[in-house]
Amino acid sequence: MRLTVDAPAGVPSFSLEDDEIDTVVNLICRGAHEARQHLTPGLLEVPITIIVRKAMKRIKRELGLTNLEVSGEVEIDDMSSAGPDIAGRIDITLKFMRQFGNEEDYVGIECKRVGAGSIYSQLNARYVTQGVVRFINGQYAVGHAWGFMLGYALAIPAEEIIEAVNQRLQHTYGAAAVLAAAAPHQHALSIHDGHLQQDNGNPIRVRHIIVDMVPAAGGI
Repeated sequence: MRLTVDAPAGVPSFSLEDDEIDTVVNLICRGAHEARQHLTPGLLEVPITIIVRKAMKRIKRELGLTNLEVSGEVEIDDMSSAGPDIAGRIDITLKFMRQFGNEEDYVGIECKRVGAGSIYSQLNARYVTQGVVRFINGQYAVGHAWGFMLGYALAIPAEEIIEAVNQRLQHTYGAAAVLAAAAPHQHALSIHDGHLQQDNGNPIRVRHIIVDMVPAAGGI
């Protein structure tokens, strides 16, 4: 008798329930909203993210979410190698209690600055080429059903940002990557979903959350 190779049940392997997705979005949006008052002109992505992450942790405690852990600047091991290789370092990660014990199962959030206007065109491009791509090429979220992009808007309106990102996504990944509006949140400028495919063939949905971080404008 030939034994089959053990494999995770379900395709993709690591998914999220609807209530978990709602919890993630709420925590991200509320954390960004609280962090906004602590921003100073010219802040770059890393210091903004540190402030947002701290705010998310405070809100998590206020809400009594004891089944959830917030972390960040996490090194993602390259599990395809037996050596010391690192696939990437992700900005913010969340873990629900049911995900504990499996280092590869987490909620990944990549943060990038964006903005309306030609002055921010390079940032909008990097949002895709240095942000979204990491969910595609195996740096983050291999085998995951969901990834999250958090866009720090340095200039609005958000519609112009989404249009720029949408065009770049479709130019890079084809028409199937078009963004569709998702349920709004009072502390987000816009929320959209996009369907993509990882290099290993796994489908992944990326939720794009754009938040108002205009007080950090002043440095590119």
